[in-house]
Amino acid sequence: MPAVYYSLWLCLVLCPYVITQYIYPIDDTPGFGRRFDGVGGLSGGGATSKLLVNYPQQQRDEILDYLFKPNFGASLHILKVEIGGDGQSTDGTEASHMHYSWDLNFERGYEWWMMKEAKKRNPDIKLFGLPWAFPGWVGGGTLSPYTYPEVTSTYVCEWILGAKRIHNLTIDYVGIWNERDYNVTYILTLRKTLDSFGLQHVEIEAADGGIDKIAHDVLTNPDLALAVSIIGYHQPRTDSDMTGLQTGKPLWASEDYSQPPDNYGGSCWARTINQDYSNGFITAQVAWCIINSMYDGLPFNDNGLMRAIEPWSGSYYVAPPIWASAHTTQFTKPGWMYLKHGSGVGNFSRGGSYVTFMSPDQQDFTVVIETGTFNHSHCRKVIEPFTVEPQDVILQLKGTLAKVDQLQVWYTKLTFDGSSSTIFQKKSPLKVINGEIRLSLDIDEVWTLTTITTGQKGQHNPPPPPAPFPLPYTDDFEVYPIYSEAYNLVAQAGYYEITDIGAPQNKVIRQMSLEMPVFWGKTDSLGVTLALIGNANWTDINISVDARPAPVNGTDGVFVACRLYNLGLRDSINAGLYFFIFPANKTFVVSRDVVRKHVILRGHHAGITAEWNQLSLSVKGSEAVGSINSVQVFNTKISGGIIQGFVGLGTTSYKLADFDNLYISRP
Repeated sequence: MPAVYYSLWLCLVLCPYVITQYIYPIDDTPGFGRRFDGVGGLSGGGATSKLLVNYPQQQRDEILDYLFKPNFGASLHILKVEIGGDGQSTDGTEASHMHYSWDLNFERGYEWWMMKEAKKRNPDIKLFGLPWAFPGWVGGGTLSPYTYPEVTSTYVCEWILGAKRIHNLTIDYVGIWNERDYNVTYILTLRKTLDSFGLQHVEIEAADGGIDKIAHDVLTNPDLALAVSIIGYHQPRTDSDMTGLQTGKPLWASEDYSQPPDNYGGSCWARTINQDYSNGFITAQVAWCIINSMYDGLPFNDNGLMRAIEPWSGSYYVAPPIWASAHTTQFTKPGWMYLKHGSGVGNFSRGGSYVTFMSPDQQDFTVVIETGTFNHSHCRKVIEPFTVEPQDVILQLKGTLAKVDQLQVWYTKLTFDGSSSTIFQKKSPLKVINGEIRLSLDIDEVWTLTTITTGQKGQHNPPPPPAPFPLPYTDDFEVYPIYSEAYNLVAQAGYYEITDIGAPQNKVIRQMSLEMPVFWGKTDSLGVTLALIGNANWTDINISVDARPAPVNGTDGVFVACRLYNLGLRDSINAGLYFFIFPANKTFVVSRDVVRKHVILRGHHAGITAEWNQLSLSVKGSEAVGSINSVQVFNTKISGGIIQGFVGLGTTSYKLADFDNLYISRP
């Protein structure tokens, strides 16, 4: 064979094997990239952690360990929470610390508890607050938090001050208004107000939406540049732009993920954490939401790093996204540095990515590798398709890293064909030979190579099995502390809290809102309040409750309801079967919707009192029966899509009302 043909034949035979041996330097000699700020989760936006609060203590503590305990599970670095504003913020409303301008209370809601539990497990965790809605008084009736910037900034600062004064919680970061337009005057006022209250340490993150506008304004407004410490944007698709980079500010994915707690979620989250930096120089990620702990049937109920939706059974599910987090969080800390692109950070030639973190003293480092394929890791985002293939890679350790002779290895292989996945498995240490690490990478894998030896796949005993919502169900609200929320009752508009009105009723659940909030979700603009409980699949059901408009600032009407759907952050009117009474004129209404546009019947009943009335509603098949104070006032046929849903109670206006002795059963 002529030499030229032999050489061509040799290349054709050997080159396919040669070109798969890609070499990637891991080298601190060129210096560092950006500072790593952490991986976190978001409780709120809204009421996403609601059902976690009343889990049995053993299971609740276990769940919190999986989220926050260092070197155990997700080991999150950042906890972002909603600054409640008494308004619908996706799956429910969260409590404001100031229902009214004259009100100040730091016992409401559960985010204080969540932050304290996180700090108990990890004192170094960073805390971040962000408003979705605001009580109506903040906007002075204008439905904008920017009309009176001094009022709004003081309101936010009171939340930060109360966190420290009452709960000994130091808030590290505060945002502006979730996914709504920001206002430069307000941001400058907020910075000034923070400083005046001695909160100079609190960094402002802006603006929890897109990046272009805020980055441009920071570049062109020196005062704004001084006020804003961090540029945060949502669902960045692992991308940023030159404008954001030119600000010199840390760039955060201040809300990301939005994915079910399953293998797809795990692959999405692993790719996002890595490629946010390899593609976009984004130095922190916050997953919405930290835990799926809201009722199935509400919007986005299937999102979360793990799942805990049955406090009555204690059942929960530790999902792959917990361990996708652990691949980074257990082997890094905020303040570590990324190595530079091309020297420890980048994308592999055949798909996937690698990111290297180094401790400030340069004594430890961690390399995280992911090879998530497009179909399995694209999340719920419109992104360009990409290809990932099996490949052999060589990581070449240089600089101070060259002295390392072995690395700890943690490995995940996610499967999507029904076979078992390998999740966060500790493998034998990997020998470094002549400064090189050789790996054969398959698709849909996550690898952690690290000098850190403290990693752990924490494990509690298996949780109890799932069980349906318990019926019959009763609640007289006597067991709760005042200002708290009732277990399992989830406000969708307005805000409901325990109050003590004295004998004979004693503790009741009261709707507290006196005016429409500065709303984030359009549900609040309907002008009614509503709280739900139960199961989205209930069909035949009985519900009864004692109800009254409050003696002062009372609403005109109260109601019970069943087969509720179109709830949460949905623009459509909440549909279902509603039974209203109006004590002032002794009338009642039965309607197919909460704003009474589709009335089934109206009536008058002399037995309606100005004080307490017992409302009872029973549905079975297409028959609905309603009673007031044990006297039947209607029996009617229902049709047209009122099939199944939650049960609920509420008011016809943003005024006060009391409810007691809730009872739910099968017919």
